[in-house]
Amino acid sequence: MNKVVPILVLSLLVIFKVSIAKAAIVVPNYSSEPKMFVQELVNDAINKLSDINLTKEEKVNYIEILAVNNVDIDALSLYTLGELRKSADKDSLKRYQVEFKKYFLKSLTSRLTDYSSNKFEVLSAEKKSSNYTIVSSKIVGGNNQPEIKIDWRIYTKNPEKPLIRDLIVEGLSLARTQKEEFTSILNSNNNDINILISKLKEFVSNE
Repeated sequence: MNKVVPILVLSLLVIFKVSIAKAAIVVPNYSSEPKMFVQELVNDAINKLSDINLTKEEKVNYIEILAVNNVDIDALSLYTLGELRKSADKDSLKRYQVEFKKYFLKSLTSRLTDYSSNKFEVLSAEKKSSNYTIVSSKIVGGNNQPEIKIDWRIYTKNPEKPLIRDLIVEGLSLARTQKEEFTSILNSNNNDINILISKLKEFVSNE
């Protein structure tokens, strides 16, 4: 499953380059206002995670904690499973979500050093409903790198704890792209969730 790497993960890595030791981490309390939430989260990552002397393990630890606390991984796992989430038995669904979380975090950390931080700007926010706000932003181009427009889909059912549900990079929904990739795997294997779980485990176990 080497080719099945969530684009959502890769886009986050454009912003989050390095980290600090897990033992030293104090999880920040970001603003509950979606626009400020995105700005504070990214500013914190850029400002605090730029120490080139940090070890890879320290980077991995921080990225994992950042994702677990600010990305709605459980909701993302169900969305990417598609319609099968409605018919799969509870035990299989639980096993899938456990493996998806490992897969998501492994994907996030395995490409950590391939990306560098860029100047980031939040442009605007549009409240779509009581549960969702779209925050528009961009990674500023430079050094022969193009400007990248990113819309953040922020879930706000709990108004005190916004969570990232999706990134739309240059108009492409990354959660939807991952869903389509998983759907392709399932369609090629008689919609067997156990095959998908095995693929996720295979990716996690590979160094």
